[in-house]
Amino acid sequence: MTAITIIAGPFTFPARLEEEAAPKTCAAFRAAMPFQSKIVHVRWSGEGVWMPLGDYDFGVGYENATSHPAPGQIILYPGGISETEILLAYGGVDFSSKVGQLAGNHFITLTGGHENLMTLGNLVLYEGAKSIRFELA
Repeated sequence: MTAITIIAGPFTFPARLEEEAAPKTCAAFRAAMPFQSKIVHVRWSGEGVWMPLGDYDFGVGYENATSHPAPGQIILYPGGISETEILLAYGGVDFSSKVGQLAGNHFITLTGGHENLMTLGNLVLYEGAKSIRFELA
């Protein structure tokens, strides 16, 4: 298990890479770390924040894909019918875009800080984009 740290807005979350369930996605993301972006609130999907990544190519396909990540789970949509993106669920999510339902690779799970997820989501919803950084712990 590879431990990582996620700094999102004013919060720090310990997390782990899901290397057994999504080995290719985890390897590609690990190679990109430290990874920095901005999170904005999801448009259609419910209680989540996402990193729109345009045509960024991690070089992976689908593995361990879901349309319904649980709070504290992070998924990577590798691109295709919509742009590449990473989504962090802080509540109920039905992962969708303007082209319809999508599925993303569940590749990171928060191991702590869940009590701050709803606050982070509401902060992004009401105040706008926040910085996010993923690094090895």
